Formats: sequence, C-alpha cells, structure tokens
Amino acid sequence: MADSRISKFADILVQHSARVVPGDRVLIEATTAAEPLVRELYIKILEKGGNPVPLLQLPDTFFPGHEDLLVMKGSDAQLDFVPPFQKLAYDNFESRIRIHSSTNTRSQTKMDSSRSQRRGKATSVITAAQMQRGATGAFKWVTTLYPTEAYAQEAGMSLQQYEDFVFNSVHAHEEDPIKFWKQVEQDQQKAVDFMKGKNQVILRGPNVDLTLSVKGRTFMNSFGTFNMPDGEIYTGPVEDSVNGWVKFTYPAIYGSVAVEGAELTFSNGRVEQAKADKNQDYLLKMLESDAGSRYLGEFAIGTNFDIDTFSGQILFDEKIGGSFHMALGAGYPETGSKNKSAIHWDMICDMRKDSEILVDGELLYKNGKFVI
Repeated sequence: MADSRISKFADILVQHSARVVPGDRVLIEATTAAEPLVRELYIKILEKGGNPVPLLQLPDTFFPGHEDLLVMKGSDAQLDFVPPFQKLAYDNFESRIRIHSSTNTRSQTKMDSSRSQRRGKATSVITAAQMQRGATGAFKWVTTLYPTEAYAQEAGMSLQQYEDFVFNSVHAHEEDPIKFWKQVEQDQQKAVDFMKGKNQVILRGPNVDLTLSVKGRTFMNSFGTFNMPDGEIYTGPVEDSVNGWVKFTYPAIYGSVAVEGAELTFSNGRVEQAKADKNQDYLLKMLESDAGSRYLGEFAIGTNFDIDTFSGQILFDEKIGGSFHMALGAGYPETGSKNKSAIHWDMICDMRKDSEILVDGELLYKNGKFVI
C-alpha cells in the first residue's frame, strides 16, 4: 500500500514551499531512490498547471554517483565544466525542488578535497543564481530529503523509524500540514520583529563567547519555503564584526566529511584560528577555499523542537530547537549579506544549558528559548 504521507509531503512542497502557479517551470532534482516522491510531485505540479522537469541521477549504492566520478577521474578542464542544463534552469526557471536522496552518505569521504574545491568553484555560479534570483522571489527554490537506508543508518535508526522521523518533521502525518507551517510563520515573526533595527548580538555559554553586528541587516523568517522541514530565523552578520570564540557541539558535516569538535576564533569577522578533534586538516583546507570562506554568511537560531535528535543531515540538524548555527562562506543577499564564497558550511552549537543571547543589552534568549 502506498504511504499517504508521501502524497501529503508532495502537497506541502508544491503548494506551500514552491508555491507553484500555472506556467511555472519546476526543476525536480533527485536520485531515482526518491521515485515515489518524484512521481507524486510530477502529478501535483501538473494539477497546479505547472511544467515539471525531472533531472534525476542514478543512486550511488554500489558505485559512485556521476559527480563523485567526475571529482575522482575528471581532468582539470572537466572539473571546471559547468552543467549546462542545470545552469539553464537556475537562470530561467520559476522554481526548483531538490530532494536529497543519497544511498551512500560516505561516498566522498576519501576524496581529494582540493579537487572537490575546484568542482565547487565551477558550480558556484549555479549557487549564486539560486541565491540572487531567490532573494528577489523570481526563483522559488526548496530543498528537502527523502528517507533512504543510508540516511537511516547515519541517524542510528531503522528505515521505518527514519521514515517516521522525516514525515513527522515535515508534518506530513497531520490532516492539514500547511496550516501548521503557517502557524510557525506567525510564531517566529515575533522574534523577527524584535530584531528590526537592532545592532549588537552577544552569545554566551559553555561553548560560545561571541559578539557580532546585525546593523542594517534583515532577519528572515524561515517557515518551510526554502527548506522543508524548517524552523529558524536567520540573517547575514556584518562581515567584519564577528569577534570571539565558539566550539560547535555537533559534528560539522560538509561534502560527506564530519569535522568533530570544531573550534573557531574570530577577529574582525575573519576566522584567525581553527582546530578540531577530528578531520582538522579538512577544516583548514576548506577555510582556504576562497576570500569569503573565512567569513560568516549566516547567523541563525533553530526553533524546531520536533527535531530533537542529531541525524547527521544539516537540513534537519540546523533546525534543532535550542541551538544556533553559523555558516562559513556565502550569505543570502536578502539578509543584506555581502559575503561571497563557493562554500556555505553550517555549524551548530547547543544553547540549552547556561547560555544566553543578548541584543543591544536586552535578553532575547535564555537556555534555548526566546524570552521576549
């Protein structure tokens, strides 16, 4: 029997996230492992009068996926090649739904990071188009995840447990999930409104002692349009304003590599010192990606208390209620961020014990919860 939650999941993505209207060209990016969701999306986009355009990859269960093969075996010229169909869609389409659906989450673990970096620089023009057109509303993009055995294993769950985790996180089990996400928007707007016109943010706790400026920047209310699941408020801090120290309490995963115990020290916005308990060399290598990779493109507070388990997937983990995260690299133009980079690496820190966030001297957040 088909899982009715998949149909509701597709409804959420088409109606709430991508907001498909007649005539919209909608790119669907996924592996064939997500076929049940891709099929439902295709049908529901048609029903809305849109034009679904699937761009599917083979799963990488037994062999590396095509991007992994390219990094492993391609020449420099091939690494620099920009995928033309993807670029065309990101430059011109009205919408994109990306479904993470890997069947091998460790496929890139042993890859040469310098080759991965080179590939990332080549495809950064696609990411830039996503951010720039997304900021104006011309490109309604959303990223989500379909449960696979590989993700379940990473999270330490059975496939059935992980399916429940994913579908519960997006609220596909509810009678009216879109109503739920509209309520999230209203609830988070209070904190967004409080941050308007503010300047200095101070974070204090066992794992953080940071100051940063948000002067002239905009906090965004994230309630399921760009990400699904969701639950955060975020901005781009003033690039040269970040000072202090933070130790991220969860593994920082990028390109299938988990950096554990990452510690960063900032001076005038720039990461001046960095170390980690595991994969420190990878952290240092990624910090040298380009001129913007040592600066922050994002500061965010996670608000989703339905996600209370670290799963190894940043799409879920950065939303954990009672945490904040910061992203090295590219910022979102709609926040006012000016930082540009080939990377956008989110790192998460728990704030649920002996921690606080002050804004212009006023207490905003205490032990994982807003107090305003």
